[in-house]
Amino acid sequence: MNIRGALHEFPAHLRRSGADLVVGVLIALGAMLSVCLFLVTAYFVILFVIGIGALMLPIVTRWVRWLCNANRRAAARAGVQVPVPYRPEPTEVEKDIVGWIRRCKWILTDPATWRDLLWLLLNSVVGMIGFLPAAVLYYVLEGLALAGGLWRPILRARGTGREYFFVPIQSQPTAALGALAAAALFLVWVRYSPVFLTAHAHFTRLLLGPTERSQLTVRVQHLAETRTGALDAAAAELRRIERDLHDGAQARLVSLGMTLGALERQLGNNPDEARRLLLDARSSSVSALRELRDLVRGIHPPVLAERGLADALRALGLASPLQVEVVVNIPGEVAPPLESALYFAVSELLTNALKYADAEHVEVSAWHDGAVLHAWVLDDGRGGADPTKGTGLHGIRRRLATFDGTLDVTSPLGGPTAIKMEIPCVLSSPKTSSS
Repeated sequence: MNIRGALHEFPAHLRRSGADLVVGVLIALGAMLSVCLFLVTAYFVILFVIGIGALMLPIVTRWVRWLCNANRRAAARAGVQVPVPYRPEPTEVEKDIVGWIRRCKWILTDPATWRDLLWLLLNSVVGMIGFLPAAVLYYVLEGLALAGGLWRPILRARGTGREYFFVPIQSQPTAALGALAAAALFLVWVRYSPVFLTAHAHFTRLLLGPTERSQLTVRVQHLAETRTGALDAAAAELRRIERDLHDGAQARLVSLGMTLGALERQLGNNPDEARRLLLDARSSSVSALRELRDLVRGIHPPVLAERGLADALRALGLASPLQVEVVVNIPGEVAPPLESALYFAVSELLTNALKYADAEHVEVSAWHDGAVLHAWVLDDGRGGADPTKGTGLHGIRRRLATFDGTLDVTSPLGGPTAIKMEIPCVLSSPKTSSS
């Protein structure tokens, strides 16, 4: 890296090092808290084994997991992702002593609980690494203070200079040498202070991350949930199709049959009435055909089958009353179930942007990186979208989860709203698409 580039990136490194210093101090304070939590948790585990302590163990465990999750977030900030491995809490638990015992059983049978305890014990020592960035900065400031003239009163009081980097600071030349050493150490601190937090993050990942067995358990649970969701969604879709057929096309066809019966009776006696009934029958057949086409479009839009996902997304943008900019880079063909899920997800997000967000402009991007299909929908609306409220975003998330997909929502009040969707998949041979 050239000098100009290094100077350009120096402010960013300085801000990051300052933030790492604060996080490191918090990690070290958490290490001091780890000792207390380890002793308290071990105490109540022993009490529970001998028959008491069922009331306090769930409360203490909540504190322990709060500290562990805080360190997981610190590790994620350092670029080391540490998934939460805890088993799901029982949903229906009695509020009496039996319920508290069930909670304790859930806690004590979870392997992650014992890994948390081991982490608490070791973190009381390893976590002190968080103080190192602050200690190094303190040593830098000490060297600058000595070089700035503090060495003189120390020399008069002690008769000898204060050592800095193994050099006694007792004259102006040695003070200048100390200043150079402090400046060099400051540059090293700015550049390499994140190393301490990264090391602690890997330690946290080693003990607080999920084991292969727990990952398999979570995976099986996720598959069971998505399978249930897929079955529920399929059942709901079948009910919708049945309802639309019953209320729409079927009613039209029944009316058409009655009209044709009346037409047959009037055909020889009243030609004018027969002509009117014939026009009604034609109108009913056209309406029934239109409703059947709309129903088919809701199941699998023809544009997907005929022109592929890229043109289908562009068609959504053109059909929307909003100003929609669509950018698609998918050099291949997506499996029909996946492209259908993504198509309907984008369609619903565009509808939400129009109905609820009061947006005027929407950007839709879709691309494939070789292993994952990405889609990004950004609108300039009023924000405040929450997947936990309402069924729209939750339904999209559940639909994507069927294919191991994810949906992330960033929507502060006042906007903008950014929604990112990812679906793991591979592409087949490219499909011809208009550009």
